[in-house]
Amino acid sequence: MKITKGFKAALLGAALVAGVATTATAQELKFFTIGTGGTAYTYYPVGGVIANAISKPPGSRPCEEGGSCGVDGLIASAVSSRGSVDNVNAIISGLRNSGFAQSDVAYWAYTGTGTMEGKAPAEDLRTIAALFEEHIHLVALADSGINSVADLKGKRVSLDEPGSGTYVDANMILEAAGVSSDDISAEALKGGAAAEALRNGKIDAFFVVAGYPTGSLVELASAADIKLVPIDGAAADALTEKYGFFAKSDIPEGAYEGIATTPTVAVGAQWFTSAKEDDELIYQITKALWNEKSRKLLDVGHAKGKSITLETALNGVGVPLHPGAERFYKEVGMIK
Repeated sequence: MKITKGFKAALLGAALVAGVATTATAQELKFFTIGTGGTAYTYYPVGGVIANAISKPPGSRPCEEGGSCGVDGLIASAVSSRGSVDNVNAIISGLRNSGFAQSDVAYWAYTGTGTMEGKAPAEDLRTIAALFEEHIHLVALADSGINSVADLKGKRVSLDEPGSGTYVDANMILEAAGVSSDDISAEALKGGAAAEALRNGKIDAFFVVAGYPTGSLVELASAADIKLVPIDGAAADALTEKYGFFAKSDIPEGAYEGIATTPTVAVGAQWFTSAKEDDELIYQITKALWNEKSRKLLDVGHAKGKSITLETALNGVGVPLHPGAERFYKEVGMIK
């Protein structure tokens, strides 16, 4: 049987296709979700930056050649959600692989205490890293006459959605200032919807817990005359004394157009996963997060990215580390 040149070429082409298919099969494709928050707040864009940093789809250029320095075969995605409480629930139920949450919300969920008292402890919740500080913003129009939390009595106030960390903290702040739920007309608006309602006079104030500068407030401050209401004095003292995860902290002048330095309180934003997630995968994800190339992505990807550092990765961690993450921190000497 005589083999023609055309037949030889066809055989060679088939062999090459088979080789590529074999390579793609050999590199198992993995998907990993990160629950974030509303698209107008800080969690969502930061989640996108981190998802990019830890991803390395098949066919990516090697890290040392300027390509992705993420986990081989991993495609991570940032998923918009209702916030901290929603993310914790989604992790425990297996709906999402991981998610961001406020340190206070996560601790209460893990221990079944505080605002989660009476619920089964989320014993499988595990920490990957502490990320950045989140400040409580209380926003009102500049001419509203609202100058303190106590001034919210008789006002229409958005506390955010019940599945969010903002909702939890807003209620605690009101309580610390002696304002009950009966004293206000509560709304459950999120992000841009709350900002728009304030501009249109449908609400008098709203709470946001987010790293500054948060996108929706940057836009609002450029379009309307607003103020950040201080959370200080006896109310701040009561919060920080009763709850160790709250800290007094300022939102500096310049964070938002036309707004002076404002005293408030802050909590930590942290990244969580489930104890059921594979140890090797979480080790590789943690290692990719703190790769030097990822540092560049964090620094330019979002204003809050520069606050996300390896040096502060274990600050305020109240939920046990995932074994994979713990292995990495031991390797770099952060845990003995």
